[in-house]
Amino acid sequence: MKEFVSHKVFKVIAEASDELGLETYVVGGYVRDSLLKREGSKDLDFVTVGSGIALAKKVVKLLGRSKIAVFKNFGTAQVKFEDLELEFVGARKESYQRDSRKPIVEDGTLEDDQKRRDFTINAMAISLNKNNFGELIDPFDGVEDLKNRIIRTPLEPSITYSDDPLRMMRAIRFSCQLNFEIEANSLEAIQKTKQRIEIISKERVSDELHKIMLSPKPSIGLRLFQETGLMDYFLPEIIALKGVEEVDGQLHKDNFYHTLQVVDNIAETTDNLWLRYAALFHDIGKPVTKKFIKGTGWTFHSHEFVGAKMVYKIFKRMKMPLSDKLKYVQKIVRLSSRPIAITEDTATDSAARRLLFDAGDDINDLMLLCEADITTQNLKKKKGFLKNFQLVRARLKEVENSDHIRNFQPPVGGEEIIETFNLRPGPEIGKIKEAIKEAILDGTIKNDRDEAWKFMIQLGSEMGLTVKS
Repeated sequence: MKEFVSHKVFKVIAEASDELGLETYVVGGYVRDSLLKREGSKDLDFVTVGSGIALAKKVVKLLGRSKIAVFKNFGTAQVKFEDLELEFVGARKESYQRDSRKPIVEDGTLEDDQKRRDFTINAMAISLNKNNFGELIDPFDGVEDLKNRIIRTPLEPSITYSDDPLRMMRAIRFSCQLNFEIEANSLEAIQKTKQRIEIISKERVSDELHKIMLSPKPSIGLRLFQETGLMDYFLPEIIALKGVEEVDGQLHKDNFYHTLQVVDNIAETTDNLWLRYAALFHDIGKPVTKKFIKGTGWTFHSHEFVGAKMVYKIFKRMKMPLSDKLKYVQKIVRLSSRPIAITEDTATDSAARRLLFDAGDDINDLMLLCEADITTQNLKKKKGFLKNFQLVRARLKEVENSDHIRNFQPPVGGEEIIETFNLRPGPEIGKIKEAIKEAILDGTIKNDRDEAWKFMIQLGSEMGLTVKS
C-alpha cells in the first residue's frame, strides 16, 4: 500500500507523528477510493492515538505555508495544504443516547475508532508509522467487500443505523455512487430502523439526497429509498406517484417508475442538480389531479401548475434554498407540458413566442426535460417523439431570430407612456404595457419600437387619452 502514501504530505505527517511519539493512520474515503482506483480524493482523514490537534499543529510547522483551523470542542483540526484538505482527530470510541445522533466520546485505540465507522469499506486504515509504514489495517474485510461490491457495517447493522440514522442515507448514497449492493442484513436493518431518520435534521437528509441526485444513475438510490420505506419520511409526494389504477379496463402508467426513468434520462444529459430535481418533481401534481372521465379516460388537468405549487412545500420542508433555485424548479415543472403542444399541427407561432417569453434563458433546460420525459420502450415511437422535439427546437429558434422574444423587454417603457399622454402613474400605464406585450406575443405587431409606438398611440386613442402636444 506504500504507493498510496507516497505524496510528500504523508511523509511529513509520519515525521510529525514520530517526533510526538504518536501512532497515526490515514483512514476512510481516501483508502477506499485508492483501492478502487477512483480519482484521488482531496479530503484526507487522519486518526492518531493521542491528540489530533497537537499532531495537526506539528504538521503545519513542518509543512509551512499551510492554514489550520482548530475545533477544540470536537478534538479535531483541519489543515489546508496546496489543493488538499487534511483533517486530524484523535482515535476515539463512541456511545449513543436514544434521542440523539451526537455520540458520547472517549479516547480510544485504532481498533475502537475503526469499530465506530459506518461501513467496512470506510473502516480501513493505512499506517504512517515507522515500523509498518504503508501497511493496510483491515479488521472487517473491507477489501473483500470492495471486490464483491458490497455495503456492509462493521458491527451489527441495527446498532450502527440506530446509533446514527444518517448512516442509512449514506448506505444508499454509497450504493448509488459506487453501484454497490447493500448486503441483506443491512438492508433489513434499514427497513426496521427507518423511523429513526426523524431525528436527523432535514438539512443533513437533503445533503445526502443532493449527492444521490448528482450520481450517474439516481434511480438506484431513489428506488432503495422507496423499498426501505425511508422515502415516506421526506418525499411522500414521490411515493404517491406509485401504483396503477384501472377503471373500465383503462389503465394509467405507474408514474413512480416513469419518474425514475426520467431522472436517469436527464442525468445522462446534465449535471445541473436543480434540473434533475425538476425531473423528479415534474409529475408530482398527477395524483392530486387524477380523474377518470367516461369516454375520455384518465386525465391529469393542470397537474403542472399544481405540481409547481407543491415544489414550494417540498423545498420548505426539506430546508432547500427558497431562492432562485426554487423559482427555477417551479418554472420548469410548470412549463413541462408546454413544448408538447407546439408539436401539434394546429400550433401557432404565438404559442412558440409565449413559450419563449415564459421560459427565457431556461428554454434549453426545458427542452432537455421534455426529451428525457420520453420513456417508451418502443424505439419507433421514441424516435418519432424525439424528431418532433427537434422540430420544436427549430421552430423556437426561428421565432426567436425573427421576434427576439427571449428575455423580452417592452419596446416602449412606462416613462415614455406617461410622457406621451401626460399621465400620472396609475393602472392605465400597466394596461398599455400589457396590451403591447400581448400584441407582440400574438403576432399582431412585431417586437419593434416603431410598431409598438403606433400601437400605443392607437390604444391610447381608444382609451380616450390625448397625446401631449
